[in-house]
Amino acid sequence: MPRPIHNQLMERLALFVLATVLFGGCVVQRNPVTGNKRAYGYTWAQERQIGAEADPAIIAQYGLYDDAELTAYVERIGAEILAESHLRRPDTPAEFAETPVVFRVLDSPVVNAFALPGGYVYVTRGLLAHVEDEAQLAVVLGHEVGHVAARHASKRAFQQQLGTLGLIGTAIGGSLLGLPGDQILQAGSSVTQLMFLRYGRDDERESDQLGVEYAALNNYAAGHGSSFFSTLKRISDSSGQSIPSFLSTHPDPGEREQTILRLAAEWESTTEMNIVRADELLAQVDGIVLGDDPRQGYVDANVFYHPELRFQFPVPRDWALINQPTQVAMINSEQSAIMVFSIAQDASSAQAAASAFAAQEGLTVVEQGRASGGYLPAYVVVVDAQNQDGSVIRAIAHFVEYGGNVYQFVGYSAQANFANFNASFVSTMQGFNRLADPARINVQPARMQVTSATRTGTFQSFLPSEMPRSLTAEGLAIMNQIGLGDSVPAGRKVKLLR
Repeated sequence: MPRPIHNQLMERLALFVLATVLFGGCVVQRNPVTGNKRAYGYTWAQERQIGAEADPAIIAQYGLYDDAELTAYVERIGAEILAESHLRRPDTPAEFAETPVVFRVLDSPVVNAFALPGGYVYVTRGLLAHVEDEAQLAVVLGHEVGHVAARHASKRAFQQQLGTLGLIGTAIGGSLLGLPGDQILQAGSSVTQLMFLRYGRDDERESDQLGVEYAALNNYAAGHGSSFFSTLKRISDSSGQSIPSFLSTHPDPGEREQTILRLAAEWESTTEMNIVRADELLAQVDGIVLGDDPRQGYVDANVFYHPELRFQFPVPRDWALINQPTQVAMINSEQSAIMVFSIAQDASSAQAAASAFAAQEGLTVVEQGRASGGYLPAYVVVVDAQNQDGSVIRAIAHFVEYGGNVYQFVGYSAQANFANFNASFVSTMQGFNRLADPARINVQPARMQVTSATRTGTFQSFLPSEMPRSLTAEGLAIMNQIGLGDSVPAGRKVKLLR
């Protein structure tokens, strides 16, 4: 989490979307896919503005993957898909045809892809590690371009305006003391889920159809996309969850696997679909970071270490930790207490940051002063704040100077329960310390190595006896779209570990 957090961005964005719904009402505009006019929640210009304002929040939450060549590769395939989409056809109205579409690679191990209204498409490095060839990636990118072209977010906003108001109200009301509380409480959430209604299954099926169409028109073997959906099902099964995040509102992955094959078969009679480009895809993902990147922070034996920024602090036992580029959130198992660590903004010292925090409107200061214990300059503030339902929240904020930054911890819970968590808050906050252990500082992420099998054997036989942190043998098999006991012939390219 090396970048300072911008706490107000989500709230400003929420207010913008809320104003759009309240004052914009519905608009009747053209659908680029069907050519027909229908009612939408936003004008196309508003969709573009929503996407442009949300994009920095997405980048802040996930971070961009630092690989210019891989990013350029995804942009190239995305541009090919876009060129055959309904946003770039000869009869496409100018307002759609002239809209730039941005493709980004996010630095997240989660297998995910999504799109924002107005032309923003995202894929994670986790997803790129799980596709086997360019044809599969083309179908995924086509699916997301399909969401943009069919204006699914704007359509859903019109269909469920009351739901939108409730969701946006949660996003605004969930912010406490400058912290995105609702986002933290929902560990799997994202800015997108907070800001926009989820697509319906019919929308997902339409995007599947468009993804196959756009890939097929580029002569990709679109049927290969079915294997990727089989991979998603295996991820779902192995995680113990009914569906992974990429499929949260999507049709059953088994159903989609068959649907992709059927849709591709329909195009085969009129279109040459022979482009696979497995070697090209594998060359691009060779060396990609797998799993969590410890350089960005990691937990070991209930201690959080950050090698780049050279600090460490203890994590309360049995608390979940969510490490994001701009913050680290810790949540107890009952989700009744939250602690968030980040870089204080525009703070010249710990004392100045503490004073600015205590001066916020709506807070009642219970106590404040220099923090006891430790050798780093640190100040602490305890405040009460009234929640929307009339209950009182108590928070403890701890500010500490280190390495040219002012770091802040904020822990909070219901006032009535605060005493139950205060020891955990204080232990973590006062446990912040410099990191000096070379073994911790020099830790490196696991990376993929694409290599040709030198012999015939089971996939399991090519794996090390001990897997790196956050990776499993089954997970690596899923990345290869193969079973652990399946035979790998000599000469086949496989994704292994460096």
